[in-house]
Amino acid sequence: MKISFLLHNAYGIGGTITTTFNLAQALAERHEVEIVSVLRHRERPNFTLDPKVSLTPLVDLRHEKEHPLHLRPARVFPVAEYRHHQYSELTDQRIGECLAAIDADVVIGTRPGLNVHLALQAPEHVVRIGQEHLTLGNHPPRLRTVLRRAYRRLDVLTAVTEADAAAYRRRMRLPGVRVEALPNSVPDPVLPAADGTARIVVAAGRLVPVKRYDLLIEAFALVAAEHPDWQLRIYGKGEEQDRLRQLIHRLGLYENVFLMGAAAPMEAEWVKGSIGAAASNFEPFGMTIVEAMRCGLPVVSTDCPYGPGEIIEDGVDGRLVPVGDRDALGAALLDLVRDDERRRRMGRTAMANARRFAPVPVVEHAERLMDEAMSARRTGRRTAPERGRIRNALVSQGFAARDTAHAAAARALRTVRRGQR
Repeated sequence: MKISFLLHNAYGIGGTITTTFNLAQALAERHEVEIVSVLRHRERPNFTLDPKVSLTPLVDLRHEKEHPLHLRPARVFPVAEYRHHQYSELTDQRIGECLAAIDADVVIGTRPGLNVHLALQAPEHVVRIGQEHLTLGNHPPRLRTVLRRAYRRLDVLTAVTEADAAAYRRRMRLPGVRVEALPNSVPDPVLPAADGTARIVVAAGRLVPVKRYDLLIEAFALVAAEHPDWQLRIYGKGEEQDRLRQLIHRLGLYENVFLMGAAAPMEAEWVKGSIGAAASNFEPFGMTIVEAMRCGLPVVSTDCPYGPGEIIEDGVDGRLVPVGDRDALGAALLDLVRDDERRRRMGRTAMANARRFAPVPVVEHAERLMDEAMSARRTGRRTAPERGRIRNALVSQGFAARDTAHAAAARALRTVRRGQR
């Protein structure tokens, strides 16, 4: 089958980009796969993409940032979606044209605003799969209203945890839409696993407030006071960088805590450590947790909603501590720092337990979802609600479209505006 992913910006850095690349590359072993990147801001992606996966950008910001249509706000992409300010009438147009002409059997949206485009604009023959990489509870009420109406036109909706999938089933009321958990996958490691001897704790991700690297640094101060030969290495970039650097100096940790910048891929950095760490207030999945575990590191993490608790078995392959509790986080790190044998044993267990997030089981699950959705669409067991009523309403309101793409955009605009009132 041919599978297309609709992605915000394949040329950036982030968990959704990583997991999309991972899944696309694994699927490309048996299928024709492409990634459609709405935006592009640099020549090549930060992450290496397998040549078997084609990459097509729709709006190149290097040349089109001042395009007249890009200076006007998007009308299809939901206003309540936090990336709305990056979308425009130009992205509306390009996405609509792309979907109108698409020849894929399955199209997979990778964020709420793009799922709305997909649900409202994809042709009848296309199986529409919306991926949610954020939890339902993280969406503002106004956005949930829009999604509840648009998502009824999807065939499948996936969340990255069982807990969030259950929330979507319970609260969104999406008749006829299959809602399932599809965890992110991490490629099989190519380097030898960490052996647990290095005196290094490793953390990675965007340097943004929700990740609570400030809490991690403060917790690591407890480790450094007792074991000054240990280091904390934090990989990533973001708005918190200057504040975190100031915190490191204020605590006198400049010889123990290092902001390493971004690294892609991270595998070579994980295997240099002995413990992984995550201190987030909120983590829809926990991609870096899985990456660390697959490299043989036990991970100490806050037990935030929703991902860490479904990945880590407390006391077996890592530790879970209360959100925002600096002392508990520091104590859990110290437990592993002090006990070499326990740290190494938990690292080996982490590597074994994290195999469930390897590409093969995740891809097999994804393929089953796509095959069953295609079969349901062929046999007519899945119909798109309200399609005829929406089209008739548009005609009665005088909406004219010169081609299929603009007709799709008009249908989407009418539905989204209704949901945003």
